[in-house]
Order: sequence, then C-alpha cells, then structure tokens
Amino acid sequence: MHNIYMIELYIREKRLEKNLTQDKLSELSGISKSYIGDLERNEKEPTISILCRLAKALEVKVEELYKYYED
Repeated sequence: MHNIYMIELYIREKRLEKNLTQDKLSELSGISKSYIGDLERNEKEPTISILCRLAKALEVKVEELYKYYED
C-alpha cells in the first residue's frame, strides 16, 4: 500500500512553508491548480513526472517527495 496521504501532506506543508498559493505552485510547476488541489485532498495519485515537477517548483530534491510515496 502506498503512503499517498503522507505525500499529499508533505506537498501541502512545503507549499505553505514557502508561502505559495496553489495558483503560484501551479504556475511554477506547470501543473494545473485543480490537479494540485486534487493531490492535496488525496484524490489523485501523482506520477513520477508530476513528483519531479513539484520537487523543482518547491525547491526540494525529488527524493524528498518520493520517500513519502514508497511502499
């Protein structure tokens, strides 16, 4: 079972730490605001590509996001 809920909390936490709105994170990552909202509500499961884009936008290593995504 994936720890999807944990990754969504981590994404939201990092976004808020950086004082980013979902709109701004969307702009920085090229991921739609609605998709980011779905991720943060645990309604979508991110792909590795999405994780890479979010990591870059949040200025964290992709490994930081991926560790919350592993089995």
